[in-house]
Amino acid sequence: MAENQAKKSVGAVIGSVLGTAVLAVACAVGGWIACEMWPKGGPQGPGGFQLPPATVAVRPVEMRAYNLPERFVAHAEAVQEVDLLPQVDGYIKEIKFKEGDTVKEGQLLYVLDDERYQAVVNQRKADLAAAEAEARRTERYWERMQKADSRGITQLERDNAEAGAEKSKAAVLQARANLVVAEYDLKKAKVVAPISGQIGKTTAHVGDYVAPSKGGLARIVQIDPIRVTFPLTDRAYVGWREEQKSGKTQDRRMRLLLPDGSVYDQTGAWDFDDNQMSLETATIIMRLSFPNPDRLLVPNSYVTLLMDRNTPPKLACVPQQAIVDLPGGKQGVYVLKDDMTVEQRPVETKETHEGWVAVDSGVKEGEKVVVSGVNKIANGSQVVLMEATENDDLNPNYKPKITE
Repeated sequence: MAENQAKKSVGAVIGSVLGTAVLAVACAVGGWIACEMWPKGGPQGPGGFQLPPATVAVRPVEMRAYNLPERFVAHAEAVQEVDLLPQVDGYIKEIKFKEGDTVKEGQLLYVLDDERYQAVVNQRKADLAAAEAEARRTERYWERMQKADSRGITQLERDNAEAGAEKSKAAVLQARANLVVAEYDLKKAKVVAPISGQIGKTTAHVGDYVAPSKGGLARIVQIDPIRVTFPLTDRAYVGWREEQKSGKTQDRRMRLLLPDGSVYDQTGAWDFDDNQMSLETATIIMRLSFPNPDRLLVPNSYVTLLMDRNTPPKLACVPQQAIVDLPGGKQGVYVLKDDMTVEQRPVETKETHEGWVAVDSGVKEGEKVVVSGVNKIANGSQVVLMEATENDDLNPNYKPKITE
């Protein structure tokens, strides 16, 4: 029995040695095959193994119009607004408009009961006619006194005749003035629009008694064109004036962002700037004029002013997806080289506009930058290309297409 156990122990040792040898040979063969199949060159992973080429998408650097608008909180206000006040008293007989209508200058709005004023006009006309008749009589009498023999009349009679003629002329002037006042009152019994604009709610109705002391009847607000105001800092104002002197402000384009987020389809023009700076905010109020045919801009509403250029400069731009963060708070891009490796370059960037970032240095027009797959590469990585889409990284259903 001891002899059998010894034979079994020797067999187990021999089997273990043979198994270890076979495993070592298999590992060696597998390692050789893997080394032969693994791509040569490029960054290496843990253990010194070379990583396979990363699949990336690239786009060329483009010279694009960089027209990032400045934004200001702006306030719409009416160029003119008028409170309608009755200039004579009386009862309202007719109202010739509908609340909220757009009225024209000179349009009839209110008609007051004018019988009393018409009667006064008739009386003043009669007074004028009587004064003119008396003036003719005294004038003829004065003419006769001048032709009469001086021996038949006294100097006192002559002086009285002359004074009577002059007094009659003054009475005519007085009667004419009274008639003008009466006709003015009659005219003001009809209230007309002093300006064109939108009329609001009426405070008086047919049958109401109105008078100058009882307050306004309605308000008219001019809405087309409309004025838009915004504050400009003292430093920016100096730059604005310098541009104005050189004529560069003509290239500024003023647009509005409406409260619903849409861009207003009319552009503004400079109207005028205020004549003093605010002590509290060190800003000055600038005023622009905008057409408002559809009444989308309402006085006293707030809008966002977008100020950019009609002819913006062209700058080297890369897609926003190409920008990567570098150590030290800097930014950079990966540029594709002719040998299908990528080079990391730092760039000076401006604010993103319409999905593109303007860069001041680091790249030039025509160079290709990586826009998708930037998280899989490093400086010097070997890459293969796939077709670029608008948002490769954000589209989970996108399947990259390998290109030659």
